[in-house]
Amino acid sequence: MRAINERIALRVLLERGPLTRPELGEFTGLSKPTAFQLLARLQTAGLVVSDGMRSGLAGRNAETYRINPAAAHVAAMGVTPDAIEVRVADITGTAVGEFVLPTPDPAGGPPAERLRAALDGAAPPGPLSRVVIGVRAAVDPATGHLGHVPEADMPGWRLPGLVPTLSAALGAEVSVENDVNLVALAEQARGAAAGCPDFVLLWADDGLGAALVIGGRLHRGFFGAAGEICHMPISGTVTARDGGEHGSHGFQSVGGGGAIRDLLSTYGIDRPDFRQSVRAAVAMAEESGRAAQDAAAGLRVVAGRLAVGLAAIASVVDPGLIVLAGGVMEAGGERLRDLVERELHVLLPTRPAVRGSELAGNPVLAGAMDLALATVRDDLFGR
Repeated sequence: MRAINERIALRVLLERGPLTRPELGEFTGLSKPTAFQLLARLQTAGLVVSDGMRSGLAGRNAETYRINPAAAHVAAMGVTPDAIEVRVADITGTAVGEFVLPTPDPAGGPPAERLRAALDGAAPPGPLSRVVIGVRAAVDPATGHLGHVPEADMPGWRLPGLVPTLSAALGAEVSVENDVNLVALAEQARGAAAGCPDFVLLWADDGLGAALVIGGRLHRGFFGAAGEICHMPISGTVTARDGGEHGSHGFQSVGGGGAIRDLLSTYGIDRPDFRQSVRAAVAMAEESGRAAQDAAAGLRVVAGRLAVGLAAIASVVDPGLIVLAGGVMEAGGERLRDLVERELHVLLPTRPAVRGSELAGNPVLAGAMDLALATVRDDLFGR
């Protein structure tokens, strides 16, 4: 019972603090003597600190208490071919350090060395309790082994004992997670999927990926490959058997960023980057004349391609919501979202809601931070 009371009190202080002893008792249902003893134990354990005196109320000034921010620190890291981005936060979730380490040469040293350099750049104020790393690969939940990624893209990462190796190098417990799964966790916590127990997130960018949340929990699959839709066979495209495991085939060959840029170029929209192509198509479609008609037609084809892949997933998972994220959807905005929803509802007997991502900044880091904080808080507050 003591441990349960401590856990409840810490959660209340985290969500509502700073609080006085009477306020803590009111929110937890504990008596004043019990709340006093509980706070004394938590202060001795270094989990709670005094936040000073509160004045201006009737009666005597009251001492307030809050979670000790220095009780634990965590780090979120996002690894791409171009950079390693780091964010460090205290137990309250307040960011206390950030750093971006450019990595133009993917072969520039072992992964542990590059991660250590990036982490040092963020200058954590104290020892880290947990580090969560987002990567563009499937992560086997049992072994931590990375799959569905060529060695050339992440040299040195596909090694036995990856997680223990990184934990030793970074001096903290390490979790490695698929980047799109982390985006889904962030959307579930504070984004478009908040409060929705069953949803699919489509990440449409240079590469394609999806995350599946079923019954409120992230579904990774037995080998961690749930949502690796870039490899999904699509009629009329080259299969993995013919194009090689890491070649452009299946859904990737028709819905990936490069394929969308090439598609829009056939409609007279020729830009060096798929984001620029999609933005230009949306802008042109708002005008009048033949060029606007061509741009609108190109966007409809883009939406149709994405909807085909989504329909294949949604017909099996039966989600109440589909969240669209990534560079393609960011560039396409509400117009492309509306087109995808329209095409999807033609293909599916059900009609799931379709929303665009509501996250700002780096969504991979946001999800990694959520996971790191949740893990450490469970460890600390479940004492």
